[in-house]
Amino acid sequence: MITIVDYGVGNLFSLKSSFCFAGEQARVTGDPEEILRAEKIILPGVGAFGDAARKLRELGLDQVIRRAAARGTPLLGICLGMQLLFDKSYEYGEHAGLGLIPGSVRPIAGVIPAGLKIPHIGWNALRFEKSGCPLFAQVREGECVYFVHSYYAAECAEHTVATAEYGVPLTAAVQRDNVYGCQFHPEKSGQAGIRILKAFCDL
Repeated sequence: MITIVDYGVGNLFSLKSSFCFAGEQARVTGDPEEILRAEKIILPGVGAFGDAARKLRELGLDQVIRRAAARGTPLLGICLGMQLLFDKSYEYGEHAGLGLIPGSVRPIAGVIPAGLKIPHIGWNALRFEKSGCPLFAQVREGECVYFVHSYYAAECAEHTVATAEYGVPLTAAVQRDNVYGCQFHPEKSGQAGIRILKAFCDL
């Protein structure tokens, strides 16, 4: 069963419904013991990095997630949940992340060409930077997924497995061993997103 971490941030109902649509069972919980017993973990998130990181720390779930990742439990961060996997973010200051993937989270402003709207909202094609990422076992390069973000993962080329073009290539997905992240929302990405979630279930 998939365990979705509930720490007060994220569209949990939509995500859980997507797993049901994929034919998989998912539960939503903020209980540390249940998370540590999980077969696979989803870390969702919407909103500001600093607030989300603070909530994880206050609930003690930052250490729980680190322990689960260290013991090899597959972990998938989605959108802000992906950004929390990194060392730090520069969203409204500087904030420490979970440190599970080396790199930082920085504003897309000043990186993308002038005139493009911020936040980046919409459907963009995936470009695979590395072959063999199991998340994309059922997805073809060029399929489109849905993004909503104003910040992106930087300084993480070693672990970037997919990018998407928004004036410039931006990090779309990362992998470091059993830790995965999607900047896009699989649960809002139609059939391609469902297949990505199903591939995570099949790990």
